[in-house]
Amino acid sequence: MHIMEGFLPFQHALAWTVASAPFLAWGLASVNRTLRAHPEQRMLLGVSAAFAFLLSALKLPSVTGSCSHPTGVGLGALLFGPAAMVPVGFVVLLFQALLLAHGGLTTLGANVFSMAIVGPFVAYGVFRLGCALGLSRSVAVFFAACLGDLATYVTTSVQLALAFPDPVGGVLLSFEKFAGIFAVTQLPLAVTEGLLTVLVVNAMAQFNATELRLMPVLTYARRPTP
Repeated sequence: MHIMEGFLPFQHALAWTVASAPFLAWGLASVNRTLRAHPEQRMLLGVSAAFAFLLSALKLPSVTGSCSHPTGVGLGALLFGPAAMVPVGFVVLLFQALLLAHGGLTTLGANVFSMAIVGPFVAYGVFRLGCALGLSRSVAVFFAACLGDLATYVTTSVQLALAFPDPVGGVLLSFEKFAGIFAVTQLPLAVTEGLLTVLVVNAMAQFNATELRLMPVLTYARRPTP
């Protein structure tokens, strides 16, 4: 998913950076409010960042100019809400670009938009929908993390298709090609990320229930985990 340094045309890289900026400002305000009200949650926010950093650093070769890997952003979105994961994802992607040559600075805005904005918001929305439908916490968390991961790659496919439309079929055919290649590696990775996120959330709920009691993952999960 990390689009490599210099791969996007300048206009596209700039446009995605501009599109991501308001979400980043919103996310910073959200994190500040949360930590002022609950300073004890700093550790859990750090755990969420570390989870995203480690999973998204496990890259596999995929589309030229990009790669395939878990994203890890679903966990933080379910704990703190999707807005909080925008600055967390920004820091994760920045460190990976600088320290691991994974992604890039010119493509940082595009990568933030797909992994730190679309992924967390889809994960959170799916989780809320699952809870509203009466699904157990484990099932809702699984689908949230899994579909949030896949939404990131759908977004990256759109970004690449817009930048490099097919000479014959245009943007749509280009999107189909990019998404089809991503799907080979990303579908099993998304399922794996969903299962891993369930394990982490259930462990947190068992051993840190007091700290989690006001967080979305427990506030909206009305039914007990089977």
